[in-house]
Amino acid sequence: MKQPQQPSRGAGAVLRALAPPPALCGFLLLLALIFTASYAVGAASGPVAPGMHGPGTSGSGGSDQQDTGDMGDMGNMGDTDMRHGSGG
Repeated sequence: MKQPQQPSRGAGAVLRALAPPPALCGFLLLLALIFTASYAVGAASGPVAPGMHGPGTSGSGGSDQQDTGDMGDMGNMGDTDMRHGSGG
């Protein structure tokens, strides 16, 4: 009896089997384009609030003062009660 021959898989068929689906490639390309466009719009619009500066820049016009992140410049808060809860 004669056995049926199985079709041989060429190099192109193997590469197609290992490659991701075209829909996934298209989605990743679209995602990269949207990210690039949003980054460009954000960079062109500048800082979110007045006085915000990137790292390494000083908003004080070249002064030697550094913003240490402490809350010492909050001004006079008067007799503010900072307790939370319903104790009094």
